[in-house]
Amino acid sequence: MSSPNHDKDGNPLIQRYTPNERSNHWITAICFILLAVSGLAMFHPAMAWMAMFLGGGQWTRILHPFIGLVMFASFAGLVFRFWHHNHIDAADKQWMKQIGDVLNNREDKLPKIGMYNAGQKMLFFVLIASMCGLLLSGIVIWRAYFAFYFPIEVVRFAALLHAFSAFVLICSIIVHIYAAFWVKGSIGAMVRGTVTYGWARKHHPRWFEEVVKKQRD
Repeated sequence: MSSPNHDKDGNPLIQRYTPNERSNHWITAICFILLAVSGLAMFHPAMAWMAMFLGGGQWTRILHPFIGLVMFASFAGLVFRFWHHNHIDAADKQWMKQIGDVLNNREDKLPKIGMYNAGQKMLFFVLIASMCGLLLSGIVIWRAYFAFYFPIEVVRFAALLHAFSAFVLICSIIVHIYAAFWVKGSIGAMVRGTVTYGWARKHHPRWFEEVVKKQRD
């Protein structure tokens, strides 16, 4: 029987995400799914059937912006938690120069990676830009409360910005999910909160060394 610090085979585990961090992530993820399907339902008649996930067209129009506020607040929590892990450094610049090695899984030739690699960091900032675009444009086109404060030209531009930001966000999340499946063990890290020593040493060696050093100290 495995202990909290070991897997079922007795191999030692390292905590990558705390319960609060995982809860924060999954709240954001659930909100994203609800917003994606409801937003697509309102975007084009061919996808109107997706409104069923929020109880029909009227409820979709009512709930969509409120869920959007919840997602933004939850995502802001993630930004606050992980901002300090996403600064671009010299190792990240070298990682990007060796993108060929990255795509061919030659991780032994790459510089030592910390908590996140350069690709994850760039995605982090794209998500921030998309979320801010969605929030600002969403407020402008929120007819029940704010749209009447703005000229029609501004509302129309905000609608385009909202659609563009949503497109970028959806594409970014697809990349995020694909990468999670590509690097085996990543999804388990966000579900269970732990990774094996081998996983950490292979994919994020600098972070692994920092964690081990803290444990020894």
